Amino acid sequence: MIPVQATSSGTRQIPNALSIAGVDPSGGAGVLADVKAMSALGAYGCAVVAALTAQNTQGVTAISPVSPAFVGQQIDTVFADLRIDAVKIGMLGQQPVTLVVAEKLAKWQPAHVVLDPVMVAKSGDHLLERDAVGALREALLPQATMLTPNLPEAGVLLDERPVETIKEMRRVAERLRRIMAYDGQRWVFLKGGHLPGDDTVDLLHDGDRMIELPGQRIPTRNTHGTGCTLSAALAALLPQFDDVPEAARRAKAYLAEAIRHADRLQVGSGHGPTHHFHAWW
Repeated sequence: MIPVQATSSGTRQIPNALSIAGVDPSGGAGVLADVKAMSALGAYGCAVVAALTAQNTQGVTAISPVSPAFVGQQIDTVFADLRIDAVKIGMLGQQPVTLVVAEKLAKWQPAHVVLDPVMVAKSGDHLLERDAVGALREALLPQATMLTPNLPEAGVLLDERPVETIKEMRRVAERLRRIMAYDGQRWVFLKGGHLPGDDTVDLLHDGDRMIELPGQRIPTRNTHGTGCTLSAALAALLPQFDDVPEAARRAKAYLAEAIRHADRLQVGSGHGPTHHFHAWW
């Protein structure tokens, strides 16, 4: 179990973590997966719906946008009432929504902003329009305190091909960190799951430290929503730990166990979800 920080009165303060992302009706990715991961890790999960998909374990059959004004109203309404300790940003879909989210985060300034630059689904379907990439890079990325791209997403953000070695990943992590803001703690969590071989080394970099987070590929096809789950886990854990690398290690360990136990679930006939509640049932 994850410890929850005590308040000055000695009672435990459960963090409130907000997901701003799309909806996957099958529950393996998007806000539904985010709230599951946040809940499993000791945070109160809440969500703003930024995009709609018709999706299952085999693919995305349709995407429907949410009005940017309504996305903005959701964010304002939540922040006006709830103490939000961390925000996870996932699928936004379109440029106008991306710009509204950036505007509202600048207004409310949450302490932790985990940006998962969702661009392509596990099935290969595109989830971010091409003209939205620039808005994400220029308006949202500077507000992120944690950036969690996989190797193809990092290539898009840097306008270069995806890398294939740990040595190249180090250079990419450094370049990504340089396009983030310089004030406060800002981290890149570069995911190495697309590397060839059985090792899944991730890199954690803050502009000074370059920390390797080792891992092993787990033999299962049920990995739908792994990126969503990791970034949601970080949003849940960062308010609970002063040490960012420790929160990152715990988030990665939680995801590894969720993947390891994924085959216990029987959800769909394609790429099934991870088991967010593996520690309970």
